[in-house]
Amino acid sequence: MVYGASAFAGGINIITKKDNKSNAFAKLEGGMHGLFGAEARGAYQAGPSRHSFSVGYKRSDGYIRNSDYNIKNLLWQSRFDINGSDIDFQAGLNNKAYGANTFYSAAYPNQFDNTQGIFISVRGESHGKLKFIPHIYWSRHYDEFQLIREGTPDVPAWYKNHNYHRSDVFGMNLHTQVASTWGITSFGGEFRNEGILSNVLGKPMEDTIGRYTKSDNRTHISYFAEHNFVWEKLTLSLGGLLNYNTAMADRFDFYPALNGSFRATDRLSLYASWNKATRMPTFTDLYYTTATHIGNSDLEAEQSEALETGIKYNHPVVNGSLALFYMKGKNMIDWVKASPEALWESRNHTRLNKQGFEAGLNLNLTSWLGQDQPLRALSVGYMYIDQERVKDKLISNYTLNHLRHKVTAGLHHEVVKQLTLSWHFRWQQRVGSYVQYVDLKPGEQVEYAPFALLDVKANYALSRANLFLHANNIFNTTHVDFGNIPQPGFWLSGGVSVQL
Repeated sequence: MVYGASAFAGGINIITKKDNKSNAFAKLEGGMHGLFGAEARGAYQAGPSRHSFSVGYKRSDGYIRNSDYNIKNLLWQSRFDINGSDIDFQAGLNNKAYGANTFYSAAYPNQFDNTQGIFISVRGESHGKLKFIPHIYWSRHYDEFQLIREGTPDVPAWYKNHNYHRSDVFGMNLHTQVASTWGITSFGGEFRNEGILSNVLGKPMEDTIGRYTKSDNRTHISYFAEHNFVWEKLTLSLGGLLNYNTAMADRFDFYPALNGSFRATDRLSLYASWNKATRMPTFTDLYYTTATHIGNSDLEAEQSEALETGIKYNHPVVNGSLALFYMKGKNMIDWVKASPEALWESRNHTRLNKQGFEAGLNLNLTSWLGQDQPLRALSVGYMYIDQERVKDKLISNYTLNHLRHKVTAGLHHEVVKQLTLSWHFRWQQRVGSYVQYVDLKPGEQVEYAPFALLDVKANYALSRANLFLHANNIFNTTHVDFGNIPQPGFWLSGGVSVQL
């Protein structure tokens, strides 16, 4: 339950690799559609401290009109070992400007978005049977959205101003762990505040701040407890989270969780989990009302109850898994409209349940067939989802459009010494529909069509450098994945990376 009530569809625990010695890395790439990218990273080890800094830049003219982008990133990380405890510092900057072709509505193909973000966090962790893990963080995000991009000719007289937003997230939490013969007990709490200043989103302000005339703010306070029982072959976790949000006054909600795994053999394990979770509507869901959209300030928070069970097999040659899942959703948030000509409206779907399964198989062909043959690895996967249909026939922007079938396959092999090829195949079928625009006007409602894509990557490894070439969508398949925006056709790029 450490990830909080908002881990609505599960949590992804990303643990970045720590550099244990000083090193440097650089990468350059280029390709079709004016693609250019550059990245550099350096790490420095100084006694009990480690420091790393990375900078990146990427740009493209775009694969269709008004899909250009320009992205800059900076990231600094430091870790200090002080008297057996770790202290991590992290800070970053991000700037992204891009042509948002049909981002909110295909009636306006010249949309543009310019965003800047900054974040900083400090995290500590003590060692031993009793651990204290405090964490404090802050992030700020600026967003300038242009429904009609500057420089576009013949701007309508009714379009007077762009949309400007500034959002801030501040939080602190304390996580405590106690190890005993009965397992590991965890407990703690978190305070998190989310606020926005805008000229479009929020409630009217008495005193404006620059171009910002509206605002909103909400605070989450949560307490959690969890215990992991560990026996010889069985692991069982029981936990719960008590959550309060100022947007839902006078109400504490409890979200329990139960997870278990059984190691039947050294290679075969079974697992099952059950949990409840929630997700608050975004400020956009609540307030975004324009010529194309109508927000809904009365939206309820989404609620879910999820059950998953599966089996995993690990072997030096074969790795396989099978998972069955079921989710019962309540008050699911979506943007919908009843006809192509209508405006988008945010609303709750009272009930929306889904179930399905996912299977995967990976073969280490080198371990199986030996080092003297070219094949290295083979992987295949399949996912199936069956989602309950709502009674009303609505055009949905999110929730009612979902993948029904997805097939993936990958093959990694050697061509000649040091030259390898990686093939990646994907076939999918999405349930749902989108509005097809003709001459910037809504046309007919079109069902999503299945499509197949094949990508290939070539890599030539030298002692300290890699030469690479990417060929994406090599058959130039015309497809629409989500929404009504055509996705890229054949795209060739390549470059070099150097490790020092």
